[in-house]
Amino acid sequence: MQRTTTIQEERWNLRVEAAWGGTPPGRDVTALRSEIDQLRRMMAGRAVVDQACGMVMALAPCRRAAARGLLVDVARQCDLKLREVAAALVATTEDTSLPGRMDRALRRGLRRLHAVERR
Repeated sequence: MQRTTTIQEERWNLRVEAAWGGTPPGRDVTALRSEIDQLRRMMAGRAVVDQACGMVMALAPCRRAAARGLLVDVARQCDLKLREVAAALVATTEDTSLPGRMDRALRRGLRRLHAVERR
């Protein structure tokens, strides 16, 4: 036996239907689970990017947008994703060195940021 409950909230014009009972999860549930997994991966990547931005902001006194821009430039130059560059930079706090190409790109970017701050 399946029961369905409808909740309607006029404030946001939302309509939610919840069903429970003996029915197996359908395509909607499977799609929602995959979306949740994707969002979890995205949020985990975002935390690493935020940590790396903080590190860049400490190395070259700059705003968050400039730090993120520098990481994006390094990622483009190295043909990597932003979260991969961020993870490599955060890993340097655990005595891991950056790959050569990434290290050179980061140093060039930091020099540019320092030059901008001096002006």
